[in-house]
Amino acid sequence: MNEKMTALWKYNFWSDNAFDLGFMRTGYTERIEKLTGNRLVKVLVGQRRAGKSFVLRQLARRLIENGVPRRNIFMLNREFEDFSFVRTDKDLNDLFRMYLDELKPEGKVYLFLDEVQNIEKWESFVNSCSQDYTRKYELFITGSNSRLLSSELATLLSGRYVEIEVSPFSYDEFLGFLKKERGRGTYNEYIHSSGLPDLYSLRDDEMRRYYVESLKYTVIIKDIVERNKVRDVPLLDALFAYVVNNASNLISVQSAVGYMKSLGRKVSYDTAAIYLGYLEAAFLVFHTKRYSIRGRAVLGGNAKYYANDLAFRNYLYRGFGYGDGYLLENAVYLDLRRHGYDCYTGYEEGREIDFIGIRGDRKVYIQATYSLADENTARREYAPLEAISDSYEKYIVSMDDFTLPSNNGIRNIQAWNLSEVLD
Repeated sequence: MNEKMTALWKYNFWSDNAFDLGFMRTGYTERIEKLTGNRLVKVLVGQRRAGKSFVLRQLARRLIENGVPRRNIFMLNREFEDFSFVRTDKDLNDLFRMYLDELKPEGKVYLFLDEVQNIEKWESFVNSCSQDYTRKYELFITGSNSRLLSSELATLLSGRYVEIEVSPFSYDEFLGFLKKERGRGTYNEYIHSSGLPDLYSLRDDEMRRYYVESLKYTVIIKDIVERNKVRDVPLLDALFAYVVNNASNLISVQSAVGYMKSLGRKVSYDTAAIYLGYLEAAFLVFHTKRYSIRGRAVLGGNAKYYANDLAFRNYLYRGFGYGDGYLLENAVYLDLRRHGYDCYTGYEEGREIDFIGIRGDRKVYIQATYSLADENTARREYAPLEAISDSYEKYIVSMDDFTLPSNNGIRNIQAWNLSEVLD
């Protein structure tokens, strides 16, 4: 057996190898399973080390448990050094044909290609297999850059793929992984830590800081700089720090430019806008546009940005003086996103609503505040929701041990119970 087939045997389920499947992320595997049984390419996207590879392995294992022959599953992770020879679509095709010749699988073959963006012209191979009417193939691919994947897939696979975003652990997954109980204490622990599962095995904050710093630079270098030929890496890093430190605040490209100039760095508006787009495409940050509720229109200008994981603030930029309300609002945004909501920052009669979440026909209005114990704070948080005249759901999410009674249809929800409301 040649070394290429040896590598495939090492990383595939063709024997009784006891692979590490990690914490079972059934929310993703069950959702993706519902999308199987067709030629649509399943594209898993998300930040590095958020768990995409584990989800792929879990999906493959479930297929085997449901009766798919082991040898009908072809897995390749381009991040592994053993597959460094797979540089182009031709290399991938040659390896796949070798697999077909050696194992001779009968019936449908399931292909799992991990971090596929590391293979030049990978989209040609994916397109060829998905459209091959002489054999039955079903493809699952992952990548860490949404813009790269979407642009290349849209070119060849218009309307023939479905995208699933894999995020770091939710609070519910955090509880399941660490076997902890739901409540204020563990939610507080969660928002002061991270959803990155690798962090939980590190023994102290110093090691966690090194890990998060390494992750940040890996994403910046591999998923942004190398892909986009970025020249000014320090500027990219400084913009990322600016966005994370101003998460939950309204900012604009112009304000970012102004901040960079205050540090003595010259940067154009266009460059700042492009670099912010790169950070978002690599799943490091996201933004919400402003939405006029009365005017029913998206507003230009300022936007709010949120970090994809709270580890960046908690371990890299902890000394910038932002309180727990910042962490809560960022966590609420991520919860809405995980549940499939499109998010906006709302405006009604000059007042700001933290989130308008829209998923299909459902719309929710949400205010996030650390505590409603102070009467003036409670009035301030209720007022924007009370000004909205429609009958959609309205919530105030807080970290209080108590919940206030429903008021004019506005419900107070404890943050650790929010996911139940959003389902």
